[in-house]
This record gives sequence, C-alpha cells and structure tokens, in this order.
Amino acid sequence: MAFVAIYTVGRLKHSHEHPASREFFEVGNEVIRQAAKTGDLIKEFSPNRVLFPENAIKGEGSPILTLTVWKNLQTLFRFTYSGQHMQALRERNKWFGSLQERQPNYVVWWTEKVTDVSWKEAFKRYDSYIQHGPAPFAFDFKSAFDHSGEKILLK
Repeated sequence: MAFVAIYTVGRLKHSHEHPASREFFEVGNEVIRQAAKTGDLIKEFSPNRVLFPENAIKGEGSPILTLTVWKNLQTLFRFTYSGQHMQALRERNKWFGSLQERQPNYVVWWTEKVTDVSWKEAFKRYDSYIQHGPAPFAFDFKSAFDHSGEKILLK
C-alpha cells in the first residue's frame, strides 16, 4: 500500500510573540486536530530540533515547517482545500511572507512505507522540485502524479 507525504514550508512575517503569529499557531493547531479526526492523516512529524536548510528557503522570518503522511493523495487534496484549512490558506498572507521565485510552499511524494519519510527526505524532495520541477519524485497538486508515476488531474 502506498502513502503520500507532504512537506510544507514558509517564513513568518512577524516574531513568534506577535499577535498575527500567535493567531497562526492557534489556527494551525486546530487544523492539525481536524486532520487527525479525519482518520486519513497517518503521521505528523515534529519540527523540533530540525536543522533547517537556510539556503533552501531564503527570507527574513522564522521558518515554519510541516511534514505529514496521508492515506492517499485524494484525501490529502480534499482536506487541503476544504474547511478551516482552506480558510487558513486564504488568510496566509497575513502570517507569511512571499517566497522567492521557484520556491514552492509545499512538495508531495509517494512512499511505500511511512518509515521512509523523514525531514532529510523532505528536504531532498523539495530540492529536487526546485531544481527539476514537478516529476513523480516530487510534485504539487497542479502537476500531480499517481503512485505509478502517471500524470493525474486532482479535483
């Protein structure tokens, strides 16, 4: 059985103590609680003590990283573009600064085993996306691939 992993990255506009950043963390905690309730979220990795590759995401504010594994691409896509997560996406500009050109906010990939997913692997997939664009190795929702590497359209 194949699973799908997603790594997201951004940089806060303000300090962690700023009201806008505190609001982001409150909303983010609620979104992850909702994700867990779906039964489709398999694993969430803690970003604590992760050595962030500063050259990967240039910018001023503190980096915010997430890494999760989901049952499949469709459930991840549906969750991403519905409910409170969709509302958070609409409001992200008040919390996050813009990334430089060719720096996506996220990257997705397929994995056979949850144990193969790690921060090191996420950084490698992200770098591949930046260097080569979307491919079965690392992609986004606009240029998605199924588990066998065939292009698919997500709806």
